[in-house]
Amino acid sequence: QFSFQENGWGASLAERLVRKCDVVNRGLSGYNSRWAKLILPRLISKSTGAESTVAVTIFFGANDSALKDLNPKQHVPLEEYAANLKSMIQYLKSVDITEDRIILITPPPLQESAWEKECLAKGDKLNRRNATTGEYAQACVQVARDCGTDVLDLWTLMQKNQDFSSYLSDGLHLSTKGNTFLAAQLWSHLEKKLSALPWLLPYWRDVDHTNPEASLL
Repeated sequence: QFSFQENGWGASLAERLVRKCDVVNRGLSGYNSRWAKLILPRLISKSTGAESTVAVTIFFGANDSALKDLNPKQHVPLEEYAANLKSMIQYLKSVDITEDRIILITPPPLQESAWEKECLAKGDKLNRRNATTGEYAQACVQVARDCGTDVLDLWTLMQKNQDFSSYLSDGLHLSTKGNTFLAAQLWSHLEKKLSALPWLLPYWRDVDHTNPEASLL
């Protein structure tokens, strides 16, 4: 949901793809893969133009990996998380969005000390662990392998920089730098899928002003 805020990765992609295709944001703050699986048919269907969809990203795991005893509402068991991702991929295929147009994104790493401060401020204990989030990231990568989709392993990529805290605004959610990082990494996956898209309508200098119908209709 936050991907379309100022400097968000979704907004960055939308700007890059303006006049080529529309970037539609269906992210929902706080949701997990269990809920996403249920609502996906309402978000994407054959009647909503699935056949003209050039790419779909599925980005879950940060909420699913919340610790069960401390955050039971968002927690989803690891095996169910993987099954939910597979179910969403199968659904997309059923509305003719093929594997080569699907990109899974793993959850980013968790910076525990920063997120613990957020939890304590609300009177809660630390309700996530980076190692646990990593297990969900690995499961996401494995689902992509099993199903033949593309995958962006954000959890691993961000930790190549040993101090990855700058990628996160509060230990969990992406900062401006994290959004920029994700947008750049995702573009490297999308570029080959989208590079052939033509511009929608000609550049203004190329419009025949004496006979605009010839250029625009």
